[in-house]
Amino acid sequence: MTAPRHYSTSRTRAPAKPRILGVRALAAQALAPTLAGERSLSSTLPPAQKACRSEDVGLLQELVQGTARHAIYYRTLIKPLLERATKDHTVEALLLLGAHQLLGMRIPDHAALAETVEAARQLGMDKLTGFINGVLRNLQRREAELVHAAKLMTHAHPAWLLRALEKDWPAQMDNIIAANNSPASTTLRVHRGRQTREAALASLFEAGLPVVATHYSPDGLRLTEPVPVHSLPGLASGDLSVQDEAAQLAACFLAPAAGERVLDACAAPGGKTAHLLEIQPALHSLVALDNDPNRLVRVEENLARAGFAIGADDAEDGTAGGSTDATKATPQISVQCAEAADLDSWWDGEPFDAILLDAPCSATGVIRRHPDIKLLRRVTDIAQTVAIQADLLQQLWRTLKPGGRLLYATCSLLKAENEDQIVAFLSRTPDAQSIPLQLAGGDMPGQWRPQGRQLLPEPEGYDGFYFAMLMKVPQR
Repeated sequence: MTAPRHYSTSRTRAPAKPRILGVRALAAQALAPTLAGERSLSSTLPPAQKACRSEDVGLLQELVQGTARHAIYYRTLIKPLLERATKDHTVEALLLLGAHQLLGMRIPDHAALAETVEAARQLGMDKLTGFINGVLRNLQRREAELVHAAKLMTHAHPAWLLRALEKDWPAQMDNIIAANNSPASTTLRVHRGRQTREAALASLFEAGLPVVATHYSPDGLRLTEPVPVHSLPGLASGDLSVQDEAAQLAACFLAPAAGERVLDACAAPGGKTAHLLEIQPALHSLVALDNDPNRLVRVEENLARAGFAIGADDAEDGTAGGSTDATKATPQISVQCAEAADLDSWWDGEPFDAILLDAPCSATGVIRRHPDIKLLRRVTDIAQTVAIQADLLQQLWRTLKPGGRLLYATCSLLKAENEDQIVAFLSRTPDAQSIPLQLAGGDMPGQWRPQGRQLLPEPEGYDGFYFAMLMKVPQR
């Protein structure tokens, strides 16, 4: 007799299919760490963009950045609708995203509600869909009442920053806030070694793109309407790069000459590094420093895209460039991971003719591009940043040759990081002298300060930046 076969009554479960997240679920995932004060959008948004359908990338960016831009205001509106504050930042992200769709975007109310609730389901929050739907419907019904009660918060800025702006820029404060709460336009930099700005302008016009030349940067083009950046012709090849006009002015102000040895301290992500080489491809050498190895990868990628080889040295006689003609030399390019103020870790003792110190700062001049700054930055950060800037100035000054120049730059609006920093440095550095900034075209942006020049964010224009040029006076 054949032995009976034994069959298992348990069923083998098929592996669960990975959830396909829609654009609002991806937006909530990107936004939540920023709302928690843990991570910037520059680190959370790119993975979300990669996971997003190509046709939804623009919507994703508006959902995330628009919500972050007005998050302080939306929090104020929603607070009366909650019995208690939610500790789950993904839930908070969904509520704020819903508020932004209802109040700040041209999305029909029913779609904003339905899609936000669906995003909660996609994120495994089925038990909270009723709660999220209820809060957003209450916001919809009580909009006029809640907006009136929260009108003092429409500035959507933290209190410490408002106080700082009122102290430093009382007459310009309203314009600064308005600019910060508006999306920034996209500005491009033309690689002048490959084409003229006029040729690039004509090419983009022919492609049907809305573009105009920038007023101050000789290499800049500004898009007058939103356009998917990655689709721009010439971007992948390095003929064009995305860079704000104010940031472009750093290389223009420093204006390196042929045969000079240049330091780009705090170089990441490398836009200014590449621009220095585009302006003057016949440098003797250029050293690009940054203390973040991950960000240095961006520097190397941007240099390669622009056609500059790191470590390039064609010299037969051991000198950079392989030619006695400085105008035909190939610069020796070095990219190093080091703390710029720790000279022993990177400096070879050979002084520089010119230094670009794009110093770490509060980034309060680029809030419209990085609205998460309003959520992440704290008032206690400013004193720490000022101390770092002062140390960088003091140490890097030692590496500058007599008669050489150092361009100090920040994307800050705060005087403590800008003109006050330079005044203090000059007072304690006998061989330092402030010299006027100059542009080839003669016309200058922003306003002169007791030391340096301050650019405030301009609607449909440049970001907020500060520049000061210092010369090392030869000692007799």
